[in-house]
Amino acid sequence: MPGKLAGGIDVGSCTTKAVIVDSEGNILGSRVIYSGTDFQDAANRAWGYAVEEARLSSTDSITVFSTGYGRNSVGFSSKSLTEISCHARGCLHYFSGPMTIVDIGGQDNKIIKLDKNGLRVSFKMNRKCAAGTGAFLEEMALRLRLPIEKLNELAQNANGEVTLGSYCTVFSGTEVLEKIKSGAPVDSIVRGLFHSVVKRILEMDTLTDTIVMTGGVVEYNPFLVDLLRTHIPNEIVTPPHPQIMGALGAALHALHDAVKDAD
Repeated sequence: MPGKLAGGIDVGSCTTKAVIVDSEGNILGSRVIYSGTDFQDAANRAWGYAVEEARLSSTDSITVFSTGYGRNSVGFSSKSLTEISCHARGCLHYFSGPMTIVDIGGQDNKIIKLDKNGLRVSFKMNRKCAAGTGAFLEEMALRLRLPIEKLNELAQNANGEVTLGSYCTVFSGTEVLEKIKSGAPVDSIVRGLFHSVVKRILEMDTLTDTIVMTGGVVEYNPFLVDLLRTHIPNEIVTPPHPQIMGALGAALHALHDAVKDAD
């Protein structure tokens, strides 16, 4: 295949994402798998799937950068970068600054602000508590005896909303059980859970300029974006496949370096 090839591996605490791009930054292959307890193995498997989808082989020359919680566990990457840098680069591939990136991940939430030149202005991450993250929704799905993939549909189609007062995952679980006991409709409870996630985002920082929503939670629960629109007047957009923005950003950084080194 002509031109430079580059790849990015984003090893998160919950999922590992792999992306391969061509010399124009087009995605040739990608894969998302659960990280498990062996980050190196997860990186190897995700990368193997992405290579297969891109119809490449192990002999093709590909510059690979890594990012994410387990970025230093990727033995075949030539450089590791912060999640902040990679998420910003991935979003700038689709949108122009200024922007505020809201990334809702499995274990943490990030808010990254970029100016009109794409330079980082500020960065904030949620506290150690998992409330408002993917882990929060997974725990609540278990409490409700629901497949997590059903949450978005239930929240979107609910006729009402049960207000939940607690942000803490543990206390929210108790509160949800009390709502069930009192006869509250399950879909209204789920909508209330989604609103809890939105409220946690809003309390983290002031959202300015265009809002770019990313992360696995956004990928599989797009109704969260609709709920956020009811709170702020800003334009809110999502890139194609918001879960892989970090891996894409790592791949684009790797492509830049590969081209620079060739010159």
